[in-house]
Amino acid sequence: MTGYGADDHPHGADRLCEAGDRVYSRAVRRGRVPRVDAEPVPCLLELALLHPDPDDMDWLVPTAPQEVMTRLLREVQDEVSASQRRVGAAVAAVERYAGLAPSVVAGAAGEGTAIRVLDGLSRIQAAMDEATEACTTEVLTVQPGGIRPEHELTEGLHRALALRGRGVRMRDLYTHVARHGQGLLNYLELMGGSVQARTLDEVIDRLILFDRTVAFIPANADRTLALELRHPALVEYLVTVFERLWRLAIPLTAPLPDTGIEGISHREQSIAALLAEGHQDAVIAERLGISVRTCRAHIARLSETLGAASRTQLGVRIAQVGLDGPTSVTSLTLPDQGSRTVR
Repeated sequence: MTGYGADDHPHGADRLCEAGDRVYSRAVRRGRVPRVDAEPVPCLLELALLHPDPDDMDWLVPTAPQEVMTRLLREVQDEVSASQRRVGAAVAAVERYAGLAPSVVAGAAGEGTAIRVLDGLSRIQAAMDEATEACTTEVLTVQPGGIRPEHELTEGLHRALALRGRGVRMRDLYTHVARHGQGLLNYLELMGGSVQARTLDEVIDRLILFDRTVAFIPANADRTLALELRHPALVEYLVTVFERLWRLAIPLTAPLPDTGIEGISHREQSIAALLAEGHQDAVIAERLGISVRTCRAHIARLSETLGAASRTQLGVRIAQVGLDGPTSVTSLTLPDQGSRTVR
């Protein structure tokens, strides 16, 4: 008979090996077994299922099954008690940590993955790449600022081409200033009918929507923090904002409407309206996506065209010719500038 070492019997009394079961069963039936019969199964002695016969050391007698059962139950109870202590300790630890910041924990439980803060450009880009790969139907974007730097367009070109390859439709909103960027025009020509672009005087901050299920918006001024939004109500709200802006916007391929005032461009009309609202030059420049220097040059031309000698007088002239609101006037004469028709 082949012998077994202790390492071959990694079990307890509740699950004996086949050889051990045979020897112990025989010992229970007969009252004892020769010691030599137990040599191949040292587990029986190690588990105290067999022990020497006091009257004859060459024989082994079995421990009563009832006693074995009592011992097994005691061991199980000890294991259960130990597990309960571990569970209790874990619960106490969680309660202690939760008590340190209950509002944060409660907020996190409510939001789940519906709102996720992305800290750092690498995390933002990774989340954007993941959403891009999962996108199957539509991407909506709002791109504030002025002329899009060509390197930005080039960096994102591979993702845009991948979307186009999957039949995804894209709609982009820019400020009117972006029309003057050759890089954007080249990008749109390359993308063909997959991308539609429209422009407005000013747009909201950057927004990217994938399949109307996930949105990304900046969370700080330098855009090193972003929010990933998957809450249906928030995403639906942002989609509604985009669609209303889209309806107001002018297709990139269409010319900007004439202001109806000779010598005043569409951009200067936009600047005039913001001046009438009381905004400073820097704010106007940021909202329209132009530099402060360019903004001031347009303000100087406005003053010259409207015959304003001061900033205060310029505000009055803007109101007189109707540049402080929608262009619905019909025929006005510019003060001090002779007869100039306003359509």
